[in-house]
Amino acid sequence: MTQQLEWGNQLISLHFQWDERTAVSLGEIVVGETVVGFKHNVPIVDLLVAGSGHWIANDRLVQTSIGANMRYVSHTASIYENDIKRLVISVEDPNTGIRCDVTYELAADAAMFRTFVAVTNKSDEDIHLEQVTSWANEFGSQASDSPDPRAWKLHEADFDWLAEGRWHATATDELFPVLSQQLTQHDPRGEHRVISTGTWSTGKHAPLAFLDSEKLGLVWMFQIEHNGAWRWEIGDNTHDGYMALSGPTRIDHSWHTALSHGEAFTTVPVSVTLGTTFDEAYASLVAYRRAMRTEHAGNFHPRVIFNDYMNTLDGDPTTGKLLPLITSAAEVGAEVFCIDAGWYDDSGDWWPSVGEWEPSTTRFPSGLGEVIDAITSYGMIPGLWLEPEVIGVQSPMAQVLPDSAFFQRNGHRVVEQERYVLDLRDDRARQHLDSVIERLVNDYGIGYFKFDYNVSPGSGTDLYGSSTGEGMLEHNRAYIKWLDALHSRFPEIILENCSSGGMREDFAQTSRFQVQSTSDQQDYRLYPAIASSALMMLLPEQSGNWAYPQPSMNDEEISFNLSTTMLGHFFLSGYLNHMNEKQRGLCKEAITVYTKVVQPIIASSVPFWPLGLPRWTDDVVSVGLKTKQKSLFTVWARNVPESHRNVVLFLPQFTGVEVEISTVFPNRPDFQQWDLQWDKQRGIAMLHVPTGIHAARTFAITKKGGGC
Repeated sequence: MTQQLEWGNQLISLHFQWDERTAVSLGEIVVGETVVGFKHNVPIVDLLVAGSGHWIANDRLVQTSIGANMRYVSHTASIYENDIKRLVISVEDPNTGIRCDVTYELAADAAMFRTFVAVTNKSDEDIHLEQVTSWANEFGSQASDSPDPRAWKLHEADFDWLAEGRWHATATDELFPVLSQQLTQHDPRGEHRVISTGTWSTGKHAPLAFLDSEKLGLVWMFQIEHNGAWRWEIGDNTHDGYMALSGPTRIDHSWHTALSHGEAFTTVPVSVTLGTTFDEAYASLVAYRRAMRTEHAGNFHPRVIFNDYMNTLDGDPTTGKLLPLITSAAEVGAEVFCIDAGWYDDSGDWWPSVGEWEPSTTRFPSGLGEVIDAITSYGMIPGLWLEPEVIGVQSPMAQVLPDSAFFQRNGHRVVEQERYVLDLRDDRARQHLDSVIERLVNDYGIGYFKFDYNVSPGSGTDLYGSSTGEGMLEHNRAYIKWLDALHSRFPEIILENCSSGGMREDFAQTSRFQVQSTSDQQDYRLYPAIASSALMMLLPEQSGNWAYPQPSMNDEEISFNLSTTMLGHFFLSGYLNHMNEKQRGLCKEAITVYTKVVQPIIASSVPFWPLGLPRWTDDVVSVGLKTKQKSLFTVWARNVPESHRNVVLFLPQFTGVEVEISTVFPNRPDFQQWDLQWDKQRGIAMLHVPTGIHAARTFAITKKGGGC
């Protein structure tokens, strides 16, 4: 007899099903009034242990023998902190004695849910776990439709240093070739697999993707919430497609872990949502991120930050160079002044000397305190750059700390580009970092830390573990625990996550940082594609897109720079002290617009893309923020040819409505006004952009008479 369980909130409900002969699976998901059904019993957990395998030969995360043998044991539903609903479904394989507790979590105001699995060895023999899904399910269909694995598009993003967030779409009929597999009565063996290795969780690919089907009227969106190695895949199961998400695996990441009787392992968390449109699914993602992040005052009031590094001091700060910048940053309205790399270095080679974090005496002859006092005298929060997870090979700490404090393989410290990598499982490593933070906060009043991370240590460490991948995973989790403890000890400190720019934009970290640097890209002409696509990975109020206007730039180029950071967490660099009065006035105007127009609404806004997600080489890029009060959108023209100057912006939230559209930045009589016409019937704005130059404008759009 089939048993059923329904669980959810007012926005989404999950309906599970099982009987004595089948594993627990999702029978349907209800989103609003839309019912999505699943017909082929994908188990809620699949796993491999040494000595087990798949029931059909493949390298997939799914179709494992143990997963198929799992049977329902019990379930419990509860509510814990911040009104998060929790469901735990316990299943067990009677043949191996392996028990899995599959947890689902759901915030009150979001249709996205988190899920993870605790695997417990209840047998008398040791087991060696090799892979576990945190989530797996079919694509599904609405009641009036039949499943169709080839009726979807997969949207995924490639990352690289200086080229983050390059989104592209592939139809599943290109990924799933027609095999006539029904003649063999076996499912296909392949999968479209996306993996990340090392600790740059977004170093090559995004741990987030979405699937949409116009034919079926559905959109899936998912993310893996892990700051290390991960894998997601989609595949063809003949009658439907499937998706599966996990952390590290043996085959991809040299990961396995041994469990004795009674021991348990918990997978990395993932989160999933389902909607009928991209806008619906994406809004659920935004709501989820806000509900599940670490509470901090900075979440609701993003500060205007000046940082001395990008295209400016470039790791060479001194008292003489900083004091004029501090004065100029304060004059234009900066709220935070962050001293970047090099402040600790006496040798002139700051890269391999990181780790002790004592201020340089050659760079600051009268002490770092003189510079910090100058920052605070203007009412700005002083900030410092740290790369806490590494020790330079020339740092004194490389000899002070024991070998156990570092990643090791085969008895040697792991070294990457003149850095050793701290293993935060080790007490001495954590104590060192704790003492550094406490000293800098207590001695200098530092209220802002920029945490960088510029190397990745390969597969991991083989010290104290079954595998290098296990050592990596445990270190990743120890780092997250250290961040949580840091927030508890210093709740007012603002933390920025910079990992060679955007190399770690995973939700495990972005949920714990108030600011995320999105790139190290130093060419302002390339940055708009990064800034726009970053909002797929980040909340707008934490998205730190660099603006680095320079005295050598003309007014349009300066405003282009400033527009790149306008709809995010305002992030400024550049030689303000060398600018003329008009140029500094333009920077001040941008910050004034930000603090009066953007800052009050950004933490309640939902991003949108009037031209769709950008391609790297698009000559026109646009992104916007919408709230109940108003919508804002920025348009960048990047050396547009005459044939492309007519641009159609899609603003469907205003279809059928008379609107007022105004330029909010730059809004000066000496700047050319861009011709924009509104077509309310189609909900589109027709814009004529300038050609042959780099220029940008930020607009506000409201209903006539007020409101949105």
